[in-house]
Amino acid sequence: MKKNWGFDTRDMDAKVRPQDDFYQYVNGTWLKKNPIPPHESRWGSFVILRYETEKQLRSLVTKVQKMRGLKAGTSEQMVRDLYLSAFNMKQRNVAGLTPLLPYLKQVENITDVPSLVSTLAHLEKIGGSGPWGLMVDQDMKNSEKYILHFCQGGLGMPDRDYYLKNDAESVRVRTAYEKHVEALLMLAGVTKAEAKKRREIVMRLETAIAKISMPKEELRDVDKTYHKMSIGGLTKLTRTIDWKSYFNIVGTGALREVVVMQPKFMKAISTMLVKEPIEDWKTYLTWHLLGGSASLLGAKFVKQNFSFYGTTLSGVKVMKPMWRRALGAVNGNLGEVLGKLYVDAYFGPEAKKRIVEIVADLFEAYEARISNLDWMSPATKKKAIKKLYAMNRKFGYPDKWKSYKGLVIKNDDYFGNAVRATDLEHKRVMRRLQKPVDRGEWFMTPQTVNAYCSFGLNDIVFPAAILQPPFFSKDADDGLNYGGIGTVIGHEITHGFDDQGSKFDGKGNRKTWWTKQDRTRFDKKAKVLVKQFNQYSVADGLKVNGQLTLGENIADLGGASIAFDAFKLRLAKTSRKDINDFTPEQRFFLGFALFERENRRPEAEKVQVLTDPHSPGLYRINGPASNLPEFYEAFSVTKSNKLYREPKDRAKIW
Repeated sequence: MKKNWGFDTRDMDAKVRPQDDFYQYVNGTWLKKNPIPPHESRWGSFVILRYETEKQLRSLVTKVQKMRGLKAGTSEQMVRDLYLSAFNMKQRNVAGLTPLLPYLKQVENITDVPSLVSTLAHLEKIGGSGPWGLMVDQDMKNSEKYILHFCQGGLGMPDRDYYLKNDAESVRVRTAYEKHVEALLMLAGVTKAEAKKRREIVMRLETAIAKISMPKEELRDVDKTYHKMSIGGLTKLTRTIDWKSYFNIVGTGALREVVVMQPKFMKAISTMLVKEPIEDWKTYLTWHLLGGSASLLGAKFVKQNFSFYGTTLSGVKVMKPMWRRALGAVNGNLGEVLGKLYVDAYFGPEAKKRIVEIVADLFEAYEARISNLDWMSPATKKKAIKKLYAMNRKFGYPDKWKSYKGLVIKNDDYFGNAVRATDLEHKRVMRRLQKPVDRGEWFMTPQTVNAYCSFGLNDIVFPAAILQPPFFSKDADDGLNYGGIGTVIGHEITHGFDDQGSKFDGKGNRKTWWTKQDRTRFDKKAKVLVKQFNQYSVADGLKVNGQLTLGENIADLGGASIAFDAFKLRLAKTSRKDINDFTPEQRFFLGFALFERENRRPEAEKVQVLTDPHSPGLYRINGPASNLPEFYEAFSVTKSNKLYREPKDRAKIW
């Protein structure tokens, strides 16, 4: 067996037929030989590439640490000293709760609803601890302008269902969370009896908040989460809150309108602010300040925080080594500072040139697919193609880097560094409200192993770090590259045309540009995918939520379809060549199956199925494969095979 760029045939399981379980056929031996490290909740292609990227970043930070005489405010000084402050657990232990005391004092000084709302506004500037959150994003129906968004929040567990359901998993997590609340309060000096009393208050308020929260399936629906109103309308909706004072503290500047993503939630919360005792709200805010800051404090707080969010929710028994946690602090607070250092060191022009070729083929293939759709009207097809070519394609790194001017980073003040960095970002975001939309902005750093599609900006973004093996290599054969990064790019393009992205036009405005008949036919086809994925299950018989995962499943299927068409275009321009007895078409699907190769702990898998819009990796590969005629042809799938679906039962949208 020979090893090739991005693919090793020794990782395959020859005992499994590709027509029965393609995911296991390609990845089976690798999955058996690569157990999850004790400090990870999962281990696979994405995580390994992130780990390799972290090692690259660590080498950069190590070089910076050796520099002397750095001027305050320079990129190197900020990276060096933030890393040192995070790494210095001895100093963090000595500081104890001291860094948090001024904010706890603010909460203690609350006497009534106006002072409660005022405190919520002050805390919003350093990350927020209250029942709602703020975002500054494009106005969905006027994409050239930014507008302030209110969104639901206020929960310590990942989803409302953990508070409201009584299945075994929800009870397990909820019980552990209650113990976590008590334990962290006791570490902060509260007696056991008092901690229990406060825990009961926290759980009562959070459960009440969970009951008025919009379910995750509805949160995906852009029409259900867009409610623009005047400040007068907001005041009428939430009569107990002085918004003029709140906005003045938050620093929004003059506002005429806002978007309230969940009006029923905000109305109910405003009522809760008055009905619930002020002392209970103070207990709630004290807990959220403590819980939200635990990872920034000393070792005993960090360890307790990990016991719930790491062990209970993800099954991880061992914390990541200190260098990875300190690096995460730099990544989180100085993302683009570190990103520029990363790009300068590791991202070459050769990779970008090859990617541009692949993308050109993908757009050509997508146009052909749209033109040949049998369910879309000619008028809508023209608009779809216009939107396709209006997509801004961003690869590698931003043209303009964020400014961190004025940020003070000290080598002995980790908590303060995090607060100052958060406050700087808050002010930057609030300044958007006075400016036109920046269509060149990136929402991921170059060192992020991921990609995204923005409906409002109508762009697809691929950071430098994802443009590496096993997803892409300039030295790999076209089959692997188109099956790997080609499918990922096709996936992100398809998000612009999935059940939500298709509601936005080429300028990023929420607009009805399809005919009613087109939408009806699309929805009918999408229901086939919902039905298919509802049948898939994971640990303890927990079922995949086909509605929650619909957008990602559409993107997975569309991405693979378009990438294969693009690959055929490339094959027509080059010579065919079998590798290791696999045809070019088979190599494409081998590359496709690599990107979701992963072992995941049962605890993490359960959380994923309950909260994540992405399906488990097994089904992100076998699901699309079972619907693709190209896969059937490449591997001679017949009715006797487990992946076979009757043509009438196969999903086909794009």
